[in-house]
Amino acid sequence: MPEGSGIQVDTALVRELAELLESSHLTEIEVKDGERTIRVARTAAVVSAGYPAAPQFAAQIAPQQAAAAPATPAADDWKAHPGLVKSPIVGTAYLTPEPGSPPYVSEGETVAAGAILLIIEAMKVMNPITAPKAGKVIKVLIRSEQPVEYDEPLVVIE
Repeated sequence: MPEGSGIQVDTALVRELAELLESSHLTEIEVKDGERTIRVARTAAVVSAGYPAAPQFAAQIAPQQAAAAPATPAADDWKAHPGLVKSPIVGTAYLTPEPGSPPYVSEGETVAAGAILLIIEAMKVMNPITAPKAGKVIKVLIRSEQPVEYDEPLVVIE
């Protein structure tokens, strides 16, 4: 590289990657172009155990937790179930094809092998998560528009 030329950074690309991080709830993204690599990452905010959750988030989950707490086992209780379907990617889960439409599947419903259970949006791509086997959906462990991590329990089929 000639002296004084410095590193050429595509700031528009960096901004676009940062916006993608924010909209997809990812913590980092890396793009390689030949010998050039651009990595954009954000660190998760650490909240002390005694600090309450943000009111908007708490309001979204409080009614579901209150209604489900007494009789519903936690997602961890399903980890050993042979019919557990886990997330293959990080992204945002959607239980319906579009807002206001019925869910792909409901608890108690019988599904065929290969039927769409939900979709996970990752980097603006909708990825269908399908039933690995035929059976009855006994538990949906997530809610629509919930961020999910790799290997997170999603649905249980019996």
